[in-house]
Amino acid sequence: MAATLIAVAQLAGVSTSTASRALTGHPSVLPDTRERVLEAARSLRYRPNRMASALRTRRTGLIGLVVNNLWNASFTAIADAVQAWGVTAAHQVLVCSTDGDPAREAAFLDTVAEHHFDGVVIAGSGGNHDRINALLDEGTAVVTMNREVPGARATSVMPGYGTAGRLAVEHLLAAGHTRVAEVGGLDRFTSGREQHVGIVEALGAAGLPVDPALVERGPFEPGFGRSATERLLALPDPPTALLITNHEAISGVLAVLSERRIDVPSGLSVICTEDEPSFAWWHPPMTVVDNRATEMGRAAVVRLVEQLTGADTGVHRDVVEPVLVPRGSTGPPPRR
Repeated sequence: MAATLIAVAQLAGVSTSTASRALTGHPSVLPDTRERVLEAARSLRYRPNRMASALRTRRTGLIGLVVNNLWNASFTAIADAVQAWGVTAAHQVLVCSTDGDPAREAAFLDTVAEHHFDGVVIAGSGGNHDRINALLDEGTAVVTMNREVPGARATSVMPGYGTAGRLAVEHLLAAGHTRVAEVGGLDRFTSGREQHVGIVEALGAAGLPVDPALVERGPFEPGFGRSATERLLALPDPPTALLITNHEAISGVLAVLSERRIDVPSGLSVICTEDEPSFAWWHPPMTVVDNRATEMGRAAVVRLVEQLTGADTGVHRDVVEPVLVPRGSTGPPPRR
């Protein structure tokens, strides 16, 4: 016979209403009480009746998460943060990887609406403002991340893209570099646009003009990273430092550097404005501006819970500022 909520409450030594709030992640329940209820539920193998609960509370316990992919370390960190909260709050998190395709994202958002998800976190394409606003109008909690969604009324959590570009350039300037090349994204993407602005501003503050020959901006693809690096290294006066703000392009960049046996950093300094575990293992370890993706995921959860509990229905734009992590891939420019 299936365990009941009453049995869980009795085993945990709490009222049925407290057990119910603990299992749904209500903030009024103390952490030790919630853990006691969760342990009782686990030991009894309690499975809540989602259909009955949804009819009673108008909550399904379902949360959607949209990411462009799951091989980029930032999206993985965001997914881990949202999933970790889902476990403690008794919510089921359903992840949709869209490859940045607005149509695939739209189809998933339609599913969110049709199945009455309680909320959705969208670290996605930057499109579909109409569907996002429709979800908000229906009472669904929505948080957007990573890319601005023009026309959307949702709260957003964004990296400090401009700060990332500025910190990277300032680090290279302090080491003595004046020929800094950029491998970045396109203006139509928030990250590409804002990081490029930060780079230009940092160079301008140092009295250095932007050399168009040193700027390569293109799609988020390894192939672009490869071709961009080959073009930069073929210049009559090549760069002394390479700043990669297009994270998806970096595997192509590193492949060229490896194939050509470029001595990093004595022959070329390399810095990336996004971190991932393998960068600390690369030889030499990669200097990065860490966008703190885990903190972004946690910030998104805070804003999501505020909407789910009715604690805050305002529209916010939170910015998680990045931090410079110096490692071995940057140093003084080579003598020529």
